[in-house]
Amino acid sequence: MAAATDLSPWALFLQADLVVKAVMVGLIAASIWSWAIIFDRSGKMKRVAKQADAFEDRFWKADSLEDFHTAQSKLSHPSAAIFNAGMTEWRRSNKGGTVRTEGLRTRLASTMQVTIDREIGALSDRLNVLATIGSVSPFVGLFGTVWGIMRAFTGIAASQNTTLAVVAPGIAEALFATALGLFAAIPAVIGYNRLLHRIGSLEARLIGFSEEFQNLLSRELDQRKSGTGE
Repeated sequence: MAAATDLSPWALFLQADLVVKAVMVGLIAASIWSWAIIFDRSGKMKRVAKQADAFEDRFWKADSLEDFHTAQSKLSHPSAAIFNAGMTEWRRSNKGGTVRTEGLRTRLASTMQVTIDREIGALSDRLNVLATIGSVSPFVGLFGTVWGIMRAFTGIAASQNTTLAVVAPGIAEALFATALGLFAAIPAVIGYNRLLHRIGSLEARLIGFSEEFQNLLSRELDQRKSGTGE
């Protein structure tokens, strides 16, 4: 009787049939996976923000873009990648001597935008997993609940006993699957929305940096063209 009325989570798991156990294990695994992604991406975003702060501070203090590019060419974070892509296109375009201003500006904008898209895509990696877990987990838990209730009603019909002591364990076991579904879904949804917001903010920052960098190169190009620059 004590075992039958034990409604602890572990007891509910042990009392569940194979299908409900599989649902519970899958939801627990999904929850662990989502938390791992949340911590990994959050840490990555924090590092990228710090790297961007340091890089932009050095960038605006640099006396020469060429010297700065040589010193920073081995860095791999998004801000450095955008700068390196722009400088590489700048150097290639200036090798031929005569430079078509509009063509160079278009190529610089395109090159930097492609780099931004690639870097943001890398940072967004596995966010789709969070979205999937957040949207699917409640339905998986509901499936476990429906299956468990069907099994509980079958057991009640077989025993022909509708006392609370008989009904409660089966219903609790079924509802526990729904609870696990929500336990997996809620952090995944919150984490997904939070990370998506941070990535969007970073993308806006990278776009702003690339536009400022393009303006800097454009002014240098205009100075060369007018003969007033170096």
